[in-house]
Amino acid sequence: MTVKRVGFVLCSNQAQPIPSTRIAALRMLPFLATLGMQPLVLHEPQQPDETPDLTGVAQRVIEQGCDVVVLQKVHGPSAVHLARQLSASGVRTVFLVCDLVDIAMSEATDATVVVTDYLKSLHPVALQSKIHVVHDGIEQPHQCKDDSILLARSEDQHLRAVLVTSASLDRLPVLVRPPAWLRVRIVGQYASGLRRLRQIGWTWRVQPPQRRLDYMRFLVDHRIECVPWGAQRVYREMMLADIGVIPIEVSPANSANGLTDACLLKSENRLTMKMSMGLPVVATAIPSYETVIDQGVNGFLARSRPDWNACLAALRDPGRRREMGLAARASVASRFSTEAQAAELVTVLKTLPSQLSVRQARR
Repeated sequence: MTVKRVGFVLCSNQAQPIPSTRIAALRMLPFLATLGMQPLVLHEPQQPDETPDLTGVAQRVIEQGCDVVVLQKVHGPSAVHLARQLSASGVRTVFLVCDLVDIAMSEATDATVVVTDYLKSLHPVALQSKIHVVHDGIEQPHQCKDDSILLARSEDQHLRAVLVTSASLDRLPVLVRPPAWLRVRIVGQYASGLRRLRQIGWTWRVQPPQRRLDYMRFLVDHRIECVPWGAQRVYREMMLADIGVIPIEVSPANSANGLTDACLLKSENRLTMKMSMGLPVVATAIPSYETVIDQGVNGFLARSRPDWNACLAALRDPGRRREMGLAARASVASRFSTEAQAAELVTVLKTLPSQLSVRQARR
């Protein structure tokens, strides 16, 4: 199919995009342009909204002459209706989603683009031919630690670990407390100054009584520091760190009841970001990470607290940290580049059924 104009329906606005909008959509736009397509934003809400009212968007699509419309994480009745409207008009549609399975959207659109092979596997067999994998691209591929920093601290010194999260964690997952020789800095959705005190007070109030003591220990542990997330601060903190950590708590209750834990649906982005920086990383073994890490070569996967302690201990050796950090960067730099993923998205768009073939199929 010849594709000239690609319209995007976003679940957050360009001025203050949520991570999925920034990485999966906005970062792609300039690369799509260099690959011969004209991308344009048709809809962006003032506040993040995954189930918006999309009345009137179909008319804008026709007016703008779009060949394809990409619905970025937008779903629900209005989105399904829009996809069907556009299909009736001969406009192809793509559902671009990072962390959920929505059968109604996958059925209504011509293709669904997901971020991991695991997420694809969760879709019904009948839909598999319509499900495509385009990974999250690395946002700042030129940022990288200097070798001298990787070797800066020896085995008998305190090491620094960085944990980047989109949440405001109230405990250190899995590990609970770091080893005595490790300092962990959590970069997350934390407030600063007086607002941080109010945030702590609110978090304390919503804690179950049996968790309040644990939360207090978390707050006063001198080996753990919580700092506010910021687009540039994330990279500064990674530059100062010796090790990247991604501990994730998977709920055994979900597995026992045949449910998919939300954390298992996440993309490789937090992992590949740290690996691209040249950081040796220890991460909980979830499906998206298992396809990236070659155990003990370009990173470590840990499945239990003893595993975590053993993997972290192995990285006390500065030579091992350097070797693993270099291998980590080399293994993800090309494979997970935004350019490579944009090319994959373009391939999906060009292989959508043409308007003519769809009309013929309806006769």
